[in-house]
Amino acid sequence: MKGAAIYAPHGDLVVATVLKAKEDIKALIADSDGDFTIDFVDVEMIDSKGLGLLIATCNSLSAEGRRLRITHANADIVELFQTMRLDKHFLLE
Repeated sequence: MKGAAIYAPHGDLVVATVLKAKEDIKALIADSDGDFTIDFVDVEMIDSKGLGLLIATCNSLSAEGRRLRITHANADIVELFQTMRLDKHFLLE
């Protein structure tokens, strides 16, 4: 077994950074087989492109019977996830 993987973006998940993040996440998912964690410790903001990336990642993982976990999200981001009911699709820790 390969195990779980963690991705920690260096900065916000916005239109300017999503393409690189998508590439990084795709590679990490391919090299792992457990739950996948995105650590938001350095993320202060997420826009619609970033949300789309999270939804696509969640869907890809779900198709493999895996879960997406979000850790260290700030209160504003957690509130956004809850308002959009995205917290029903991935684990907030």
